[in-house]
Amino acid sequence: MNPQDTTVIDESLRPGDDGYEAAARTIFATGHPAIVVRPRNPEGVAAALGDAAADGLAVSVRSGGHSPLGHGTNVGGMVIDLRYLDEVEVLDVERRIVRVGGGATWGQVSEALEPYGWAITAGDTADVGVGGLTLGGGIGWLVRRDGLAIDNLVGARVVTADGRLFTTSQDEHAELFWALRGGGGNFGVVVDFDFVAQPVPSVYFGTLTYEFVDPAALTARWRDAMRTAPEELSSTIAITPRTSTAAPSVVALFCYAGAPGAPESEADDAILPLLDLGRVTSWSISERPYSEILEHAAPRPGLRLVTRNALVSTLDAAAIHRLIRVHSSPDPTVIAIRSLGGAFGRVPAGATAFAHREAEVMIVALLMLAETASDAEVERALVPWRSVEAHALGTYINFQGSATASDLEAAYPPETYARLAAIKRAYDPSNRFALNHNIEPSTPRRGRSAP
Repeated sequence: MNPQDTTVIDESLRPGDDGYEAAARTIFATGHPAIVVRPRNPEGVAAALGDAAADGLAVSVRSGGHSPLGHGTNVGGMVIDLRYLDEVEVLDVERRIVRVGGGATWGQVSEALEPYGWAITAGDTADVGVGGLTLGGGIGWLVRRDGLAIDNLVGARVVTADGRLFTTSQDEHAELFWALRGGGGNFGVVVDFDFVAQPVPSVYFGTLTYEFVDPAALTARWRDAMRTAPEELSSTIAITPRTSTAAPSVVALFCYAGAPGAPESEADDAILPLLDLGRVTSWSISERPYSEILEHAAPRPGLRLVTRNALVSTLDAAAIHRLIRVHSSPDPTVIAIRSLGGAFGRVPAGATAFAHREAEVMIVALLMLAETASDAEVERALVPWRSVEAHALGTYINFQGSATASDLEAAYPPETYARLAAIKRAYDPSNRFALNHNIEPSTPRRGRSAP
């Protein structure tokens, strides 16, 4: 590739160039790629993929760079950074169809839609990329009301490994469209997504901190409250560890997104049960635009952060006991439990590549280890967690900090995986897109050919 050719590649950075060191880093990893390219259009993406193939370079595709495994960078390969493919365009006001570039962040999306009183169900963090989060499913504050991000996706344009641009939807290249909804970055570079936005003029967002007494019982009361809560209310309960600067705590976060024009009393009725879970030591509740509830993530220096998650069908007493044991382990660990159900659970399991629709909650463990912790020390620290994952339905790939064969088995039921592998063979038979939770192409069947 000629670094001076900017016809379709706006920037290319190599080791030693100004800006290269920052371009080689993501939130969770520091890589050393041979080149970082930043295309501005699908043709630029295709050109980059062609050059990577010609030079024998592995390819990382970066949207926001928040992969817990650092998939947005690599060593010795090419990083295709989509930051300039970040336009947010309203295509149809009446139907609320919004086209979002694969390199946009959810903060950009929420700010662009705020004047319309709309939002797209997404993650919790403003600077997370639309591309990576959507391809894994997209769990966020509107998940019970509006489902996953992929449940509101009606189309996507994707550049495949051979440089072709496909427009996908339920009616066009439907198998590829199915795979993009939960199959991760295995099938190509999505240059833009078409979503249906939903009316969300404002939300009630809050944080409640409870006295740290019997966190298991408090968690059970939170579970019971969420089982009867309206779908407009989503919530996460977090159990934080004791550290050198803070005592352990139990914190409930919530978002209530009622119908436009609904009386404030409906929000009060939905939120009140959370105030009665335990003795509240501090609280913050306010009505605000949806864009203002998205947080900004930043790496924590001096720590090796290890992330695992489990989708659990029933948060029963045994499951609560297991997660409390994880929180009580010697290594400082945050446990976060996110309520699901509602619109999330009404989508048939086979409708998208994200299949675990019967999950009541998602449990996330964040282990805060020393920056120098070895892989062996990480495995020892994860021993208490193994009892949680052993009883789980599966995992959510966007929050999974490992990508082993068992992780893939947990993420995709056998029939889902088989279908994904066949689609992978059709669109990426050489497995050019391998730096992800990788699905290998299935063995070709006689009489079948690529699209």
